[in-house]
Amino acid sequence: MLRLREKADPLEGAPMGRGIVLQKIGIESRQPNSAVRKCVRLQLIKNGKVVTAFLPGDGALNMIDEHDEVLISGIGGPMGKSFGDLEVQGNWISSRPGVRYKVDAVNGVPLPLLVIGKAKKPRR
Repeated sequence: MLRLREKADPLEGAPMGRGIVLQKIGIESRQPNSAVRKCVRLQLIKNGKVVTAFLPGDGALNMIDEHDEVLISGIGGPMGKSFGDLEVQGNWISSRPGVRYKVDAVNGVPLPLLVIGKAKKPRR
């Protein structure tokens, strides 16, 4: 009734959102897995909030540069939470409780096409 979930959601109830890449980061996965998951920090265009988004695909980190415009959507975790082992452990970073979004497109080109080499990213 108070629409608190939409107010706390950085996308404000929308299924997708656009943002500008601020930096590329690696997030360690939770136990019992051991990996560094490639993610990006981005600032949403619609409200200026900063979120973390996962880069699916092998070599997707090489396709994204800082200041690129990306399209993100929910990663599909339970009730909008983080998915799988992409939740940040401990209190060493309190601003990132988990990665809840994934990157779908970079500068208007779908990320899977960039990863497999069927498309090239346009320069901005």
